[in-house]
Amino acid sequence: MGRTSDARERILSAARSLIETHGYSALGVAEICRTAGVPKGSFYYFFDSKESLALAVIDEHWAGQKRTWATALGGDAQPLLRLRRLFEETEVGLRTAQQSCGTVSGCLFGNLTLEMSNQTEAIRTRLQEIFEAQVEMVGSVIAEALERQEVEVADTREAARAVVAQLEGQVLFAKLYNSTQQLGPLWANCLALLGAHAPRETAAGV
Repeated sequence: MGRTSDARERILSAARSLIETHGYSALGVAEICRTAGVPKGSFYYFFDSKESLALAVIDEHWAGQKRTWATALGGDAQPLLRLRRLFEETEVGLRTAQQSCGTVSGCLFGNLTLEMSNQTEAIRTRLQEIFEAQVEMVGSVIAEALERQEVEVADTREAARAVVAQLEGQVLFAKLYNSTQQLGPLWANCLALLGAHAPRETAAGV
């Protein structure tokens, strides 16, 4: 069972790496198996199709990213400081990946949205669900900031959607220019978007 599970994880890891570097459309089952170091039959043991593999890659990536977002946006610090922490964690993640592979890979979800949203309904639907979940997570923080009169927004969900869109757009620019410095203006732009002033950090972080 352990070796079977390991083969599946190797396939998922290889697929994610290849999707990030070459995109989904150019991906072939033979290349995935060669990169993963498993026989071609192993692929069809675990996955019905390339699409089902892509959905598994998306779900696995979201599980990890969701934990990161929950950690960044959670805790007792002021809401806006937690939001800034999310931006910082995103930049660190991109920089770490850049040091590993030499380029800024961008956002897996954003990359697949640009490439696949008009090609497969299953992938488009799953990506929509993930972005809506991101909006909900950010929206909860903005709603808390609104209760504390730290922001001025008419609709917390739409404000959250704008923040997520801005984050995704800056990550796209970081990939385009191969520079994580593109995320530099994100915090100031977010404060302006929310009608907020930069919160003062205290020793307790609240």
